[in-house]
Amino acid sequence: MFIMVAGLIIFLSVHSTRIFADDWRDRTITRFGERRWKGIYAFNALIGLVLIVWGYGLAREMPVLIWEPPLWGRHLTILLMAVAFVLVAQNGNPQGPVSARIGHPMTAGVAVWAAGHLLANGTLADLVLFGSILIWSVLAFAAARRRDRQAGTTRERAGWMADIGPGIGGLVVWLVFLWKAHQWLFGVSPIA
Repeated sequence: MFIMVAGLIIFLSVHSTRIFADDWRDRTITRFGERRWKGIYAFNALIGLVLIVWGYGLAREMPVLIWEPPLWGRHLTILLMAVAFVLVAQNGNPQGPVSARIGHPMTAGVAVWAAGHLLANGTLADLVLFGSILIWSVLAFAAARRRDRQAGTTRERAGWMADIGPGIGGLVVWLVFLWKAHQWLFGVSPIA
């Protein structure tokens, strides 16, 4: 569990600079340049991600059950993952009416993904992993919306196809994950 927690600290710390240290981030980018900042950011995020995956795999070998997830939680999670994949696919420009209204669909999608996985899993490692990511995504979404309000950000809304096209793409990826990819990547079939 220590390895996973260390990875979460590294990964979420890097991803939290816009939440807790936005001014420091801006000063650092000005001092070192955007390219170097992105390199350091990506390197630390990758190290954190590797530690999370490795540590979570180790924690799954000796699970500590906290609660027994209800069967309906697994079914609801499958539907929530469809929503999460659609939201993540909406990240980008131009934004259609729905994604422009949400403002930060990727962060919202991560929150839905984490909440769904908490419904379907009941070990200590699941609680630490998905709970941490859920808390981070809620804080990141709130901070991003606050920055939008302070900056007076408005989003140009494209037509519905700007939402429908990526939404269909997100559903296709969700179906691939449901069908085979989740089993292949993580050793667990969501529909078994």
